[in-house]
Amino acid sequence: QVQLVESGGGLVQPGGSLRLSCAASGIIFRRYAIGWYRQAPGKQREVVATITNGGTTDYADSVKGRFTISRDNANNTVYLQMNSLKPEDTAVYYCNANVRIGITPYDYWGQGTQVTVSS
Repeated sequence: QVQLVESGGGLVQPGGSLRLSCAASGIIFRRYAIGWYRQAPGKQREVVATITNGGTTDYADSVKGRFTISRDNANNTVYLQMNSLKPEDTAVYYCNANVRIGITPYDYWGQGTQVTVSS
């Protein structure tokens, strides 16, 4: 059974920091690309940051220079370090793991963790 479990969300003041974690089980973690996505109320889910199985990272323009994605393959965990948080970063943050093996895509989502940036 595949599970992605996010943690680390919460309430933080503008300018503050949070570190989100996504712990994976039931998959060969090192094979998967991992992404962090977020969805604010009334908005579509959007990609925040991604990291390939080789460690190449990419970020949405809105978070470049503030967020850092990293992975620990030994512990099947991906992190999202979020600094200089803004109210517009408020959303539910989701972890995604995906890989294509042959012609078959595999795509898994976590349940999400709420991040609220407010004074």
